[in-house]
Amino acid sequence: MTSKELIKRILLRLIKLKFLILIGGLLVGILMFFYAKSKPVIYSVKSTIFPLTPGSDKNSATSKISELLGGGGGTKSITEEATVNIEEVGRSKKTREAVVLEHLPDFQNLTIAEILINEGNKHKSFFEADIKKPKTQEELALLGSSILKDMYILKFNKNSLLEITFSNYNEKLIPPISYILIDKISQFYKELKIEKAKLDLDFASNKLDSLETVIKDIDAKRIKMNSTTLFIPNGRLKYIIPKDNLESIKIQTLLQRDYASANKDDAVYRLDKITPIIQILDKPTPPFDVIQVSKKIYAIAGFIIGCILFSTLFVIGIIIKFTNNQVKNTLAKQFEV
Repeated sequence: MTSKELIKRILLRLIKLKFLILIGGLLVGILMFFYAKSKPVIYSVKSTIFPLTPGSDKNSATSKISELLGGGGGTKSITEEATVNIEEVGRSKKTREAVVLEHLPDFQNLTIAEILINEGNKHKSFFEADIKKPKTQEELALLGSSILKDMYILKFNKNSLLEITFSNYNEKLIPPISYILIDKISQFYKELKIEKAKLDLDFASNKLDSLETVIKDIDAKRIKMNSTTLFIPNGRLKYIIPKDNLESIKIQTLLQRDYASANKDDAVYRLDKITPIIQILDKPTPPFDVIQVSKKIYAIAGFIIGCILFSTLFVIGIIIKFTNNQVKNTLAKQFEV
């Protein structure tokens, strides 16, 4: 049987069984339609918050000392070297665990973790096992945190506003959980900013005290050196060079002391003014975006896949028979040679 004969037989087979193929396609299409229908609707809402924090003062004493030290605009104070990122705070496990342990009075005063577990069991697929409620609060927070993690997305838009997109099967859960999430992000963000400002102040104070001690030690060495070399001729380099070096070290240390003092003043100012203001611009309220599987697309795709599947099943025997004949003919020719 040649390739042309194979194609002809396949076409004749498909034409003969076209009604069965169409029925098979319809069956798969109907199955896909009901599968799409069984998929729950997901509701989504986007909240926008604006974290307002005091900006860095470009005319502060720290900047002036930086210029004296030759740092120009590139030198940063310790308070500017690391920042608290509100986006990372929002994604943190600590924030999620604090959210899921909150109670919702409108939902039988259950914790958010318990509510999310119940919602997950309601909308799970047939093949998935039930989510069991943990016995301890720590385990409940851990499980609830992992469930909540996939329900919201954080990102900064082009205007530096933080967007929080929260999604859930139950539209009634979206506003309360979104507000609690925003509240916890704001709370932890403020706490971290204040804690960092206190650490910066402690570091700057310790650095300044350390430099003051160094300056006192240098002064003591200069006094001692001056008293021991009082009657030494002026031309002796072995006595002049140490004095010059000590003077140079003191000048450098004084500059560092002035920079540390300005850094401390900057840290004190930031600690006084650091508490950020978190303002909600777009509230998590209706109308919500609806994410739903298209039943029509699933049905059409199922019909096409079903037709292809049944067509393949009906002609696979002819193809296998043709392949076996080709292999036998090839082997026979090889043995003849």
